[in-house]
Amino acid sequence: MVLAAVLVCFGSVSMAHGQGQFFGYEKPGTPADQQPLLLKKISVQQKLNTQLPLNLEFRDETGKVVHLGDYFGKKPVILSLVYYQCKILCPEEIDGLVGALEMLKFNPGRDFDVVLVSIDATETPEIAAREKAFYMKRYGRPQDVGGWHFLTGQEPAIRALAGTVGFGYVPMQGPDGKMTQFAHASAVELVTPEGRLAQYYLGVEFSPKDLQLGLVEASHGTIGSVVDNLLTYCYQYDPAMNRHTLMYIRIFQAGWILTVLALGTFMVVNFRRDIREARQQKTQWVNG
Repeated sequence: MVLAAVLVCFGSVSMAHGQGQFFGYEKPGTPADQQPLLLKKISVQQKLNTQLPLNLEFRDETGKVVHLGDYFGKKPVILSLVYYQCKILCPEEIDGLVGALEMLKFNPGRDFDVVLVSIDATETPEIAAREKAFYMKRYGRPQDVGGWHFLTGQEPAIRALAGTVGFGYVPMQGPDGKMTQFAHASAVELVTPEGRLAQYYLGVEFSPKDLQLGLVEASHGTIGSVVDNLLTYCYQYDPAMNRHTLMYIRIFQAGWILTVLALGTFMVVNFRRDIREARQQKTQWVNG
């Protein structure tokens, strides 16, 4: 899925090059047996449990200077690196995230925060504000707007954050001849309130169930119901598959514990009943 997403982002460039070869009657070259260098640079490397640099400075959609740490301390955070003027991949990713969060019972601002950071240092808070207004209308929960943050920043801060997250991206030349496009993968990260990377979800479509379980885990159980926390015991995040998988051994363990508790309760109740009946019979015998 990541490879497909990456190809969508810069596929138009490679396709145009391929068409030039075809119509120029050039013979195709030898198929490559190694991953192209560009793909290596734009892959997502999972750096689980890595501490984010919370002192990095950005600007929010209002133009206010903020630090990454302003969004941490009490709640988990969904983090996404995008660029707002992207025409292909980023809108799909943000739409996928918005659609998944629409189906959650948790609320941004109250239970968690959503932080999007532009990888394009030329983008401005005005652009970020325009994009936030667009997606907040799509999200349809005006009471949760305060939990969404669209940030822009300078190249050193962007590079530092992307390097820590393991998010590779490469500037590319746009149709106007300027470096206005980026080849990159698509991913969102779940981060603990302390600022440690907890989970990665790759692609442009995200499972509401996985996001809900991930938020409960990343919050250390401080959000969600008893049922949510029980589900996090039965499901465990699998970094290799980027989703939660059912832990059958834990279900067996839970079943065994419940069975023991049920049998123990049954035995105690019957034991106490037998004692009570014995006392009643003894009293009747003495009185009789």
